[in-house]
Amino acid sequence: MKKIILSAIILFLAFQVNAQRYAVIDTKYILDKIPDYKEAQKKLDEFSTQWQREIDGRQGELDQMYRNFEAEQVMLSDELRKKREDELFNKEKELRDLQKKRFGFEGDLFRKRQELVKPIQDKVYNAVQKIAVARQYDFILDKSEGITVIFADPKLDKSDDILRELGVK
Repeated sequence: MKKIILSAIILFLAFQVNAQRYAVIDTKYILDKIPDYKEAQKKLDEFSTQWQREIDGRQGELDQMYRNFEAEQVMLSDELRKKREDELFNKEKELRDLQKKRFGFEGDLFRKRQELVKPIQDKVYNAVQKIAVARQYDFILDKSEGITVIFADPKLDKSDDILRELGVK
């Protein structure tokens, strides 16, 4: 009796698994094929490089100030030494604040990425959602970066369908 019940449960589960429809996509592949995304990434890289140069320049100034302070420290009065230490501290704080402003959480780079890349990602998401509804998929897995997919049958990969839906060749 137990064998019959166990067999029935296994058979039921097998039918349930087969009843689910799913697909696999690769959003990195999709985004890399979209010219607007490439242009947005290029602009982000330019902003990032420009801001990093600005930070590197200020870091160079701070390093020079430290070297000068180390060289002159012995000859400075306590009052002047304290003043220079305060200047160094303030300059270092300004540099950390600038780094946070440019590259920190919700900093300038984050906002630029939201401005340039998010609309493209939203278009891809909408295309995925449209195909999922039209073809009645229960779920769609993304095999790029974050989610680990050990194996995906290439016939399940619908990335090219998403590109066609977006009008990208």
